[in-house]
Amino acid sequence: MNIQSQALSMPKDLPTLRPFLLDLFCQLAYQEGDFVLSSGQRSSYYINGKQVTLHPQGALAIGRLLFSMLPADTQAVAGLTLGADPIVSAVSIVSALENCPIPGLIIRKQPKGHGTKAYIEGPTLPTGAKVVVLEDVVTTGQSAMKAVDRLKEAGYQVELVIALVDRLQGGAELY
Repeated sequence: MNIQSQALSMPKDLPTLRPFLLDLFCQLAYQEGDFVLSSGQRSSYYINGKQVTLHPQGALAIGRLLFSMLPADTQAVAGLTLGADPIVSAVSIVSALENCPIPGLIIRKQPKGHGTKAYIEGPTLPTGAKVVVLEDVVTTGQSAMKAVDRLKEAGYQVELVIALVDRLQGGAELY
């Protein structure tokens, strides 16, 4: 399928979003070669999730699909920068379009070096707010767990982590 022609063929219904996204990941994000992953592990393939999450139809499909998966009591979505940034934004925008606005939070790997020196960027939520962590590709799960830890330190509850791609290397078992 030609990526240029997908503007006309983006599915409107939720059941066909998964195959549509899988097709985008296969065409745009999957690469074979010799790679070192962020976990430090070596791999014969790499999934560059940002090729899909920053693609206009990919972002919209991700936003629609993940928004539909959120528990009704979700008060925010969050993720560790940089991979989760476009996912968090897509879900937050779709939530507003669905008249159920859910704010997004971006979690830094290191605290900001100036100003507030914050780990978390975005609106301040009440203590105990229910936040869902979003991730593009999970290998060991350490990135998502870092996000969970930062959110819990800030006084929020995290009961769900959603990843677009699980490399089936043990990461999902952490959550």
